[in-house]
Amino acid sequence: MQKIILENKNLKGVNIGSWLLMEGYILGGRNIAESIFKKQFEKNYGKRELKNFECLFRDNFITEKDFQAISRMGAKAIRIPFHHKLIEKYPYVYSEEAFSYFDKIFSWARRYGLGIILDLHAAPGAQNHDWHADSQGEALLWENKEFQKRTFSLWEAIAERFKNETSLIGYDILNEPVVTERDLNVLKKFYQETKRYIRNIDKKHLIFLEGNMWAQNIDFLKDLIGENIWVSIHAYQPLNYTFNFSRFTGFPGKIDGSLWDKSSIRKYLEPYFVFSTKNKVNIFVGEFGINWRGGYFGELEWLKSILKTCEDFGFGYTYWTYKAVSGSVFPDGLYQYFQNNKYINRLGPIFGWETYLKFWGREKKEIVDFWKTANFVPNKNIIAVLENSFRNN
Repeated sequence: MQKIILENKNLKGVNIGSWLLMEGYILGGRNIAESIFKKQFEKNYGKRELKNFECLFRDNFITEKDFQAISRMGAKAIRIPFHHKLIEKYPYVYSEEAFSYFDKIFSWARRYGLGIILDLHAAPGAQNHDWHADSQGEALLWENKEFQKRTFSLWEAIAERFKNETSLIGYDILNEPVVTERDLNVLKKFYQETKRYIRNIDKKHLIFLEGNMWAQNIDFLKDLIGENIWVSIHAYQPLNYTFNFSRFTGFPGKIDGSLWDKSSIRKYLEPYFVFSTKNKVNIFVGEFGINWRGGYFGELEWLKSILKTCEDFGFGYTYWTYKAVSGSVFPDGLYQYFQNNKYINRLGPIFGWETYLKFWGREKKEIVDFWKTANFVPNKNIIAVLENSFRNN
C-alpha cells in the first residue's frame, strides 16, 4: 500500500464536486435533484442524446490537466463524489464503461502521485432528503431493504474491481447520511453490513464512516471502529457565514449571536479530537469550504483557522470544492466562473444548468467549451493558503 494511504499528514486534498454527480449550484443553477434535470433533458432530446450529454460532461468538466493542477498544489488526495447510477446500469448490473472510466481516473492519479477516495454521494433511494443525494425530498434508503441490498452489492462490485489499485486510498461508504435518533441503529447496521461486504474482498484500503446528520454526529460510531477504519466529519460552521446565508457577516465577529474567532473554531472541532484520542481512530474532514466574497469578510482567516486546527489535531481533510460557477451562496471553487453567459443567465428566470435544456440542441459545442477549466479563474488567495497547508508536514 502506498505511503500516502497510511499517514494522515499526507491525506490532504480537494473534492471534485459536480463531476460524476451534478449539483445545481456548482453549475450556476437551482439545487434540483439530478434525476429531475435529466428526466427533462431526455424528454427534450431523447435517451441517446442524454447519454451523449453525460459523456461529454464527464470528458470535459474535469480532465487530466485538472489532476496535474491539483498535484502541483501539493495535494495528495482527491475525494470523488459519484452517483450510484454512474455504475449501476440496472439493479445489481454494473456498467463496464463506468468502471473503465474509473480506470482512467486511477491512471491519472498514479501519474501525478495522487490518492483517490471514492465517495458514494447518491445511494439508491437517497440517504438524505437533499438534492446532492439526488433526492426529491425523501431518504428512502432507510425505509427500503432492497435499496440497502443494492448499495451493499454496489460496494462489493467496486471493491472487487479496485482491491489491488495502488492509487486508491479508500471507500467513503455514504455521504452525509441522515436518520432520526430512533433509527440510529438502522444506520449502524447498514455500516456494519457494508463493511462486511467490502472486507470480505479488500482488507487493505481505508473505509470512511461519516457521522449522522450530514456528517456531524459521530458518537454512535465508536462501536464500529477497527483496523483501517477512519471516522469522517464535515465542517462548515458557522453555516450562515460560510455559506453566506447571512450577508455582510465577517470573521472573526459576531455570527448568529455568538462570537466566532479562531478559538471558536478550535472549540467546535475539539470534541472530534477528544473522540479520536479516546477511541484511537483517525478523523477525516471530508468537506469544508467557504463562499468567496472577495476576501473582504474574513474568508481567509476562517480558512487558516480551520486548517491550523486540523494540523494541530492531526486530521486529514479535503476542501470543497475544486471548481464551480461563482455564486452568492454555498462554498464555491478553487476555480470559478465569473462571467454571465447565456448558460448561466443570472438574470433568470431560467438560469444555470437548466438553460442547457433550451440551448443544447443548437449550441452543444459552445456549452461543452464553457465547461472547460481554461474558462474558469483560479482563486489565487485560497489556493495559496491551501498550498501552504498541503506542504506543511
